[in-house]
Amino acid sequence: MTCPESRFSPHAVHSFRSELPQVKSGFVAILGRPNAGKSTLMNALTGEKVAIVTAKPQTTRNRIIGVLEVEARKKVHPAAQIVFVDTPGVHKPASQLDRRMLQEVHEALSTRDVVLVLVDASRRMQLEAAGEPGDVLEQTQTRVPQVSSLKPGKDAASGRRSQSRKSSNWASEEEFLFSLIRELDCPVFLVLTKIDLVAKDVLLPLIDTLTRQYNFAEIIPVSARKRDGLDLLVRKIVDALPVGERYYPKDQYTDQPMRFMVAELIRERILVETGEEVPYAAAVVIEQFEEAEPPAPPRKKGQPPARLPLTRIAAAIYCEREGQKAILIGKGGAKLKEIGTGARKQIESLLGARVYLELHVIVEPNWRESRPFIESLDWRNQLQKLAEAQGNEKAADEEY
Repeated sequence: MTCPESRFSPHAVHSFRSELPQVKSGFVAILGRPNAGKSTLMNALTGEKVAIVTAKPQTTRNRIIGVLEVEARKKVHPAAQIVFVDTPGVHKPASQLDRRMLQEVHEALSTRDVVLVLVDASRRMQLEAAGEPGDVLEQTQTRVPQVSSLKPGKDAASGRRSQSRKSSNWASEEEFLFSLIRELDCPVFLVLTKIDLVAKDVLLPLIDTLTRQYNFAEIIPVSARKRDGLDLLVRKIVDALPVGERYYPKDQYTDQPMRFMVAELIRERILVETGEEVPYAAAVVIEQFEEAEPPAPPRKKGQPPARLPLTRIAAAIYCEREGQKAILIGKGGAKLKEIGTGARKQIESLLGARVYLELHVIVEPNWRESRPFIESLDWRNQLQKLAEAQGNEKAADEEY
């Protein structure tokens, strides 16, 4: 069978393509400090749970793609496909895992058409009210809090020293974030998040402070929770994107395989159910993923299948110490059961099937400093290994 296009001359093909509706497309990197609301924003924009979200910082460890198909609006903008790239929270690396996360940020910035720099307006205002420096470049300046519950004397002095250290660390991290965008040659938008938690009259001074550090192409305050400002943000992004072709099919909202999304949902429950250092020392690897058989046909026309199909999943939760393993399992296995029950409900919603989920915990000492182990957690590497294993099995079967 020949391709229909081959029946036309090159000139005819070019003329046909030139008559197709114009489409804009491109990659939009989402950048920000931990807990700036990057994943929440991407989920709100795509309308899907592409990335896991928790109240804990550094929830995201990988680049995660979310695809938004934008319909054409007459006299406003043509149709567009926006490929959002969520990135780990920007912070100075302290471990091999941190360095890997920062590498994910740099890779997202290397292939982008627009960059969104997210700043949590509520967090920034809290720091300002607590006496943080107004300009992160002035790291040596620290104001005395306007309102303090500390008593004068030793406690107050200790509190001021503590605030000074936090101020310096916060300013240093903020400057580290801005250093990543100063050499970019693409439009950079400042997106102020969580504005529903901040009085409007304090946003202008905050914007003035931030725009003294970088000449942003656009400044857009948003609330992902209330969807305030999202339509404007999408419109401005479409305006900035080049004309091109779609990178993904219209109905695809992410490039992540189901195995990785399932592992992330399990890790999300670990973040929710545990505290202290445990969630940061935890990693999840899917060991078995047996997809469900198609649902049985309805017993009578118009009736749903008797039961949803069953998918069997086995996953390993890695931690670094025996004490962390004990916490993850809990007394009599109670904590592991809570994690499994919560994750299973989310996975069933994702897959549209019943799920049998088996979890077990493995101690891998100091894995956050092990580059080979960290590389093995990347779903792209996992897919490559699966393909190689399947190829070897097929070759062995043919040889037999």
